[in-house]
Amino acid sequence: MASSLKDNDGVFGGDCTETRRVLHCTGQHYQFSEENLIGEEPLAIRVEGRPYAVVMRTPGEERFFVAGFCLTEGLVDRREDIFSIKYCDEKSANVATVTLHPDRQRKIQALLDRRGFVSQTSCGLCGKELIADLCQTLVASADTSTVTCDELVGHATELPGRQRLYRRTGGSHAAMIMDRKFQLLAVSEDVGRHNALDKTIGKTFLEGVLHHGFLGVLTSRISYELVQKAARARLPILVGMSRPTTLAVALGQALNMTLACLGKEDEILVFCGEQRLTGL
Repeated sequence: MASSLKDNDGVFGGDCTETRRVLHCTGQHYQFSEENLIGEEPLAIRVEGRPYAVVMRTPGEERFFVAGFCLTEGLVDRREDIFSIKYCDEKSANVATVTLHPDRQRKIQALLDRRGFVSQTSCGLCGKELIADLCQTLVASADTSTVTCDELVGHATELPGRQRLYRRTGGSHAAMIMDRKFQLLAVSEDVGRHNALDKTIGKTFLEGVLHHGFLGVLTSRISYELVQKAARARLPILVGMSRPTTLAVALGQALNMTLACLGKEDEILVFCGEQRLTGL
């Protein structure tokens, strides 16, 4: 363990990008290429030796991230409140430990006690272990339906036209769910991208039509958490407006889901589950 208050790099957890084989589809034209995706990994934060939070982040600059997290969470008010930020320097050990000065520790003890229920955090926490845990509780998609590239592009681009709040405010995310005939089942907006998907899933769930869900479309990029939510809703296809993270693709592959995002003009990029595209 090494104190990161004196180290300048503050980096562990590996490179923040990963190269993936991606399918580019435009009409009936298909082409594979190697593309870079941004990394996403869990980071377990311990405060005074106790689990405090497990957060997702892009690997790199962990010292700064943890320091900023402590300030915005109200754990510290001044730099001097932090005695040390240490991290496990073993490979794939995404665990940071914060030690506070005794005066500060006593001042926020009630806050630490309230957060003492967080349980995750042995050394070795990494994306692969997270996916292995999730796959024990999530069911891989058995859906064998197919779609064309044009269908994915055409229906995914319908979402902006359904964003009433965005047209009025310019400040909302949205999610929609369609059935296998591309009939709209539900659409919702929210300031949060996770909330928008939860609302949309909740509508179809309470209305008893979630089992008809086939295509999910998001205004945001696709993170692992959004893949997890879509998998719980048994959606085989999820399309975002920008590229997914490496962890999202890994989880999508493990769950036999099709993850894609819109590209230039009428192009769509497919990151996993390309077997659902016809004509490939």
